[in-house]
Amino acid sequence: MTADDVSSRCIEFIKDQLYFAILKQKIKSTAERHCFCIDEELAYENFYADFGPLNLAMFYRFCCKLTKKLKSITLSRKKIIFYTCGDQKKQVNAAYLIGSYAVMNLNMMPEEAYSLLVSRNSTYIPFRDASFGTCMYNLNILDCLRAVHKALQYGWLDFSNFDVEEYEHYERAENGDLNWIIPGKFLAFSGPHPKSKIENGYPLHAPEAYIPYFRKHNITAIIRLNKKMYDARRFTESGFEHHDLFFVDGSTPNDSIVRKFLNICENAEGAIAVHCKAGLGRTGTLIACYMMKHYSLTAAEAIAWIRICRPGSIIGPQQNFVEEKQNSLWAEGDVFREKMLSERENGKMAVTRILSGVDDITINGSNKNRSSKKEEMELYNDEEERNGLTQGDKLRALKSKRQARSSSVSSRITPTCCSTISNASVSVPRAITLYSNVFRIIRNL
Repeated sequence: MTADDVSSRCIEFIKDQLYFAILKQKIKSTAERHCFCIDEELAYENFYADFGPLNLAMFYRFCCKLTKKLKSITLSRKKIIFYTCGDQKKQVNAAYLIGSYAVMNLNMMPEEAYSLLVSRNSTYIPFRDASFGTCMYNLNILDCLRAVHKALQYGWLDFSNFDVEEYEHYERAENGDLNWIIPGKFLAFSGPHPKSKIENGYPLHAPEAYIPYFRKHNITAIIRLNKKMYDARRFTESGFEHHDLFFVDGSTPNDSIVRKFLNICENAEGAIAVHCKAGLGRTGTLIACYMMKHYSLTAAEAIAWIRICRPGSIIGPQQNFVEEKQNSLWAEGDVFREKMLSERENGKMAVTRILSGVDDITINGSNKNRSSKKEEMELYNDEEERNGLTQGDKLRALKSKRQARSSSVSSRITPTCCSTISNASVSVPRAITLYSNVFRIIRNL
């Protein structure tokens, strides 16, 4: 491929310095240009036919790599070309990475970065969810760029304090399978089991395995969305609140469950750990509802950010459900904020339970107003959830069987590279601590 061919396909992100290109074949660096590609280095780990967006750790590694190149004295007089020559899935993930970098470090608005990306290529395919079957919802690059922009605004994203090794350690099934969605507020994790063991190829952890981590990170409440597989007292006797809001694996919650979930989260004293079986579908769906109500995210932005933090989240009809709830939750959020503002202006003390409808929430295994026996039987009478191999079971097993990352992917970013981002000449995002630097390893019982 000639220099003219390459130049004709390049999109300029920093004048005379940084370019992005979708090419048909690999290219080599020359005296005038430095070329690099991450098609094989950073690969999405799929469950079924899903792909992207690449997770937070991969986005971080890409940012480290690119920022180091931009600051390199030896490359200062060369044009840096980040390119992809992979299939359509590789192309859209590469575009998401460079677009997100531009939003984070080049002060571009999402729409501006997206406009550049489609200036030479308007055929990016949408990202796909982790359902087995027909794709029911399209998530695109612009949704992800807007999600990154919102995460920066709200302080959820700060790579100057991000520990990539911690993220990659705890996302693995054998180490707890957990991810922070909103730092200090929501932790999504795979459901605990009565005892630690391997089941259907997936490492299961007892409640006690999570307690040291939860205490260290100010988790005060656990919300269980799947069937009762462990005794809630194993958490409550250690001082945690525990709530049960069951609905069937792969399905969507009714309005009562959404309302109760929001009430619990609005009144929690600390962070909330949410789980279903795999901690992906039901868990991500309800967290997305909170994000739409309290941060006015669009459904697409909420889905995108949750998947960047925890790939595979929000599956099948749950995507359309989140979209359908968007406007009503925005309206509820407006009412909520007006109510809080009014109470502050009137000098009222904060109430323990902010909104109505909280009295019938299951707290620490008991209800203040129990539902009828018929409703209770309907709530927990799902035979597949109790006895069969559900979607959550399959997703957990698939996650645990993934191949170990290649040595190039598992290579650790040094503290020097991390500081390179925080001291880069390009602008850095607003700084709010994302994760603390020391985690206690979840013990196997």
